[in-house]
Amino acid sequence: MSKTAVRRQTQQWNRFEHPVAFWLGAAACTAGVALHLPMYYSARDMGYRMAGMRPDAEMLTGMALIIGGLAAALYGLLPRRTREFRQAAAGIRVRALDDAPIRPRHVAMLLVISVAIVIDVMKPAALAFVAPGMAKEYGLKAAGNPHGHIPVALLPLSGITGTVIGSWLWGWLADRIGRRSSILYAGLLFVTTSICGAMPGFNWNLLMCFLMGIGAGGMLPITFALLAETIPARHRSWIMVFIGGGVSGAGYVLTSWLAGALTPHYSWRILWLIGLPTGVLFIALSHWIPESPRFLLAVGRRKDAETIMAQFGAVVVEETDDAEAADDRGRGGFRRLFGSPLVGSSVAISILALGVGLITYGFQLWIPTNLQHLGYTTVNSDYIVRNAALIGLPIGLLATAMYGFWSSKKTIIAFFGLLALALFGFVLAGDSLAHDHVLLTALLVVPLSGTGLVAALITVYASEVYPTRIRSRGTGLAAGITKAGGVLIIVMVVAAATTPSIAVTAIIGAAPLLIGMAVFALTGHETRSRRLEEISHAESVAASARP
Repeated sequence: MSKTAVRRQTQQWNRFEHPVAFWLGAAACTAGVALHLPMYYSARDMGYRMAGMRPDAEMLTGMALIIGGLAAALYGLLPRRTREFRQAAAGIRVRALDDAPIRPRHVAMLLVISVAIVIDVMKPAALAFVAPGMAKEYGLKAAGNPHGHIPVALLPLSGITGTVIGSWLWGWLADRIGRRSSILYAGLLFVTTSICGAMPGFNWNLLMCFLMGIGAGGMLPITFALLAETIPARHRSWIMVFIGGGVSGAGYVLTSWLAGALTPHYSWRILWLIGLPTGVLFIALSHWIPESPRFLLAVGRRKDAETIMAQFGAVVVEETDDAEAADDRGRGGFRRLFGSPLVGSSVAISILALGVGLITYGFQLWIPTNLQHLGYTTVNSDYIVRNAALIGLPIGLLATAMYGFWSSKKTIIAFFGLLALALFGFVLAGDSLAHDHVLLTALLVVPLSGTGLVAALITVYASEVYPTRIRSRGTGLAAGITKAGGVLIIVMVVAAATTPSIAVTAIIGAAPLLIGMAVFALTGHETRSRRLEEISHAESVAASARP
């Protein structure tokens, strides 16, 4: 194939319905964020403290550009679709895609999606590192300032609540307008919500943090749905776990390193403002992200699907009489997730995700604050967290090998069990960890790297067991309930007006974790190296066999 033909095909599968509207909207959003920076820079002589300052004309103009830009970009991404096209495509499948080799197109897509996931992880992870500085600047109630009137926990509560809504909203959106379009719009929200770092008032921070959460909450389930539908079956499991576990861990390491390196000089605000260059970088790299061929076939865009599949070494095949294909012709709503035959998988996924959320946001969100409460300085606590996360990265490699080459079901049970055992170490050690730096770092390895890993495992599993029509919704369900666990524990903090100890968060998270493991052991299905259509068909067969 000539370079001109490849370029023409690439332009075709990267097209929008209204490209001018999208790119003008993206430019307006970027300019709007840039107009917030002068006010931030003007506060440099005050240590970048902006509390009490009033928004200037440039900032207000920037807000107007962002609102208009987001509306224009969304209009540019909305596709034209008809029910007749979807019905005509119901019998078309991409069985050959599962037999394709890994090509340079796969590698390019995986690299760009890895960048997206790192940026996505950095957003909620930053909540833990901005909370101490924000509490100090605004006089908020926290472990280091017990006399404040407003709890700093309202900030992560706002952000994590946004991620819950974002996971479900983007799951629905990706099943409606496409995986790639939804990923791009989430990336644009990364850019716009970086203005949280220039907000002078705490109430403005709460609003922008909520919107940031909506954007961050949607990225992970969409990218996993896209990967599940694009990567060949024999490579799908290990690649997705590696990206979801290892790459996510890298995002937390990067955030903790940036917190230790930048916040002493540029204040906590810089951790939000870096969302501008990272978001722009991701949108610039989006050229290498294709639309899911399975999604395109499901909405009747066969020519576009064939174009993409040619780039990935696959072809479209007709399977109008295949019983497995019939499992993907049903209605596509959230109610289908908890109807037969998917109810068993959905319940198990939900309970495990809840336990992961309680642990993740009990440890990752409050660890910097808890370490300072134990007597560590801000910078030292940031580096302790970073070191523990770095040490735990090889655990992700082990999980990748086990999930991809041994068993997806057994790997999930094994690593959830390992995490549950590690929690008891914190319960037994308690505040004595303040005097044992080595033991503290060792015990932090599993919660910091392990919780992100098991969250990736359960989200990857969800992206494999649900049919194409509701795959993004199902993956969004897993990601959303993970964040909902964080909302529950943060609400407890706000109600009690105090940060929970390490031991308390360990106890709270362990109970649903153990229950979820038991339910999953009974209802879970093996997904390793199996075609997506075969997995969803196995769900139907198993459900019909139950009394």
